[in-house]
Amino acid sequence: MSSGDGAAGGLPGRSPGGSGPYPLHGSATDATTGVIGYRGPTACAAAGITYRQLDYWARTGLVEPSVRPAYGSGTQRLYSFRDVVVLKIVKRFLDTGVALQNIRAAVQHLQDRGLDDLERMTLMSDGATVYECSSPDEVVDLLQGGQGIFGIAVGVVWRDVEAALSQLHGERVDTGETLVRHNPADELARRRRDKAV
Repeated sequence: MSSGDGAAGGLPGRSPGGSGPYPLHGSATDATTGVIGYRGPTACAAAGITYRQLDYWARTGLVEPSVRPAYGSGTQRLYSFRDVVVLKIVKRFLDTGVALQNIRAAVQHLQDRGLDDLERMTLMSDGATVYECSSPDEVVDLLQGGQGIFGIAVGVVWRDVEAALSQLHGERVDTGETLVRHNPADELARRRRDKAV
């Protein structure tokens, strides 16, 4: 994984723990950090992938559930919010033809970064290499190479997943309790049923 200036590692000019333009799900100030997981079907719905993709990526170690892996028949994998963000990013890379080897490197890089880093990160790819850009100048430098480049703003993906999961059910890891989210579509269906009666 390369950064936009060709150097691996940290992001220049960034203060750790800085606050971003929008709140992060599962940030250090969130009292529920680490206690909410999402089952496979929920993770698939939020990331826009099939269950077959999810299962294959877990079995091959591309994106494994960090909350609870499957321990055999009858156990449910539980994915963290961050896992679901990474799943959605992997899907976007695959859709644009990035090589699996480069996606694996990007996934490892994402998992090694802090939450504040992810919020401001843009991943750029020319189809062969994935670069991290943390400033507009790094993006411009990369574009000046003259080749086709596409980018994924991780903060935007983060908000997309956050919005999707706010409509879906989660599970408390400590109690196993299902957290039922308010889904406007469910409310509409209930009203239609009530009118039909």
